[in-house]
Amino acid sequence: MTETTLRPGFSYTEEVAEALTSGAPVVALESTIISHGMPYPQNIEMAREIEDLVRAHGAVPATLAVIGGRPSIGLEPAELELLAQDEDVLKVSVRDLPFVIATGRHGATTVAATMRLSALAGIDTFVTGGLGGVHRGAPRTFDISADLTELGQTSVAVVSAGVKSILDIGLTLEYLETEGVPVLVNGSEEFPSFFSRGSGFPSPLVVDGPEEIAAVMHAKWSNGLPGGLAIANPIPAEDEIPAAEMAGVIEQALTEMDERGIRGNAATPFLLGRIVELTDGASLQANIALVRANARLGAAVAVAYKNLAR
Repeated sequence: MTETTLRPGFSYTEEVAEALTSGAPVVALESTIISHGMPYPQNIEMAREIEDLVRAHGAVPATLAVIGGRPSIGLEPAELELLAQDEDVLKVSVRDLPFVIATGRHGATTVAATMRLSALAGIDTFVTGGLGGVHRGAPRTFDISADLTELGQTSVAVVSAGVKSILDIGLTLEYLETEGVPVLVNGSEEFPSFFSRGSGFPSPLVVDGPEEIAAVMHAKWSNGLPGGLAIANPIPAEDEIPAAEMAGVIEQALTEMDERGIRGNAATPFLLGRIVELTDGASLQANIALVRANARLGAAVAVAYKNLAR
């Protein structure tokens, strides 16, 4: 089993350090969903539950963040609480990491930043809610998530419920193709759209379960093909909000965002928060359900990949 040397300058919980140094399967979890993706106390309840789900399915959870300027691989209970309640926690993408580290700030990591820190820490599997992507209106605004370029260069498998439905899914899939990122959809011929099982776009590649996903990861990396994999896991049917139902809600939220002049890294938190309000909380429950499903799949993928990589 492949062992990992702990990286100087990083903080590790005892649980995560032991797993990495012994070669046990570890699943990275982002922290922006805690600080900027859900309200309190649902955010801290979700964070604890997801960590427990990963453990229950045979892997060790490592929620990633920057705490007091130190990249932290796994968080103590008090640090999770800090992220859930402290309004001064910054939303940190890859470009922000040097600033947050140098100034000793607290930062919650986005998908891109979590991928980069995961790779540096030796973690190959990462679970999140939804991927960032090409924003609607990007031909005018050039607003394209760093998640996509990170997937093109950083060798981490990212399990999500697809691209966030507030984005331009078609253009996002085109961008991922350009970056050479395998887009694997678990058990569905249609690409999912976060709250919904469908998006109107066909699945680029269809896989059946964690063993097949792990086999693709192994085939990619063992043959010297760097970069990440996007693994889309459709939200369970009983928890989805149909795409047709979500379309009007998303359009209203987008219109309000434009009217208020909200741009940049404030856009996604605003849209997701407004959608929760417009759906009377149904989107929040769907968000929590899809993260649960992703955690179960991600843990199984991490275990299967470690078995192949021995």
